[in-house]
Amino acid sequence: VPIGLIQDRKGKKKILLSGLLIALLGLVLPIFSLSDYVVFLLTILLLGAGAAILQVAGNPIMRDVSPAGTYARNLTLGQFIKAIGSLSGSLIPFIAARWFGLDWSILFPLYSIALIITILWVSLTPIEEKASKEQPASFKSCISLLSHPLVLAMVAGIFLYVGAEVTISSSAPLLLNDKFGIDLSTYGLLGNTFFFMAIIIGRFSGALVLGRLKPISFFIACNIVALVGLALMASTSQVVCIIGIAITGLAFANIFPLVFSITIDALPERSNEISGLMVTAIVGGAFVPPLAGWVADISSLNFSLVVPAAAVVYLLFTSFNAKKWINEK
Repeated sequence: VPIGLIQDRKGKKKILLSGLLIALLGLVLPIFSLSDYVVFLLTILLLGAGAAILQVAGNPIMRDVSPAGTYARNLTLGQFIKAIGSLSGSLIPFIAARWFGLDWSILFPLYSIALIITILWVSLTPIEEKASKEQPASFKSCISLLSHPLVLAMVAGIFLYVGAEVTISSSAPLLLNDKFGIDLSTYGLLGNTFFFMAIIIGRFSGALVLGRLKPISFFIACNIVALVGLALMASTSQVVCIIGIAITGLAFANIFPLVFSITIDALPERSNEISGLMVTAIVGGAFVPPLAGWVADISSLNFSLVVPAAAVVYLLFTSFNAKKWINEK
């Protein structure tokens, strides 16, 4: 939220670059000393802060560089690229160890080089930012946005969606082990692999679909498919369960960019404040999984799927009412 307010005064491009620079500092520090615990914690702090700032600026700035009517599609495509970057975090160390005899710390210099190129590219790219409202944003004006039914519903939606995604990604391997005896030490990442590969495929496909389908209609479809996937995950058949994990990933792939783009398209003049609120709501990833864990402890891992399912039911309710709330001022 504070970064969203600063962004409203200083501009999205400057904040975008500051997020990239903070993340770069977090990547450079471990190159010199990864054994120091304080440096390690500082690295995590800087990378987390840089990523959060990057999201606050990057998601709305995509609207400034997108032709009319293509924001949702381009934001989804951006999330597709982001998913590839996330996947590289596990693939690069594997390749480095298998063929070059290097360990996972090779990520730091490689990502540093990639980030330096990105900073130069963004710096040299002219971006005409669309005007915000005349009155600069304040903490009060930002929080008052939650009185708008669409903003409140969508911020809550981000909270629950991120929580549901983290829950599925962390529990899928455990679920396969618990139900089918799949060894965590050898095939433990099977659930994650199907889930995240499905997310990558889903985001690329979503960018294509949004060229033909309206964002709200696609939002409804994604939530319905997600419920189907979660139902299949509860199956006693191993094949059906794995298919359910993949289907859930395909459906989850586009929910984040759809929620973001639908809300900002409805109130473009408040994009900086909305972005700050929504990125803050990512903290749902720290609250929903423990709730699912508690349900699993008192019942079973299979039954704990009701927690992400409940989150998707809320998102489905939100998707059906989004059009009505957009028209409410």
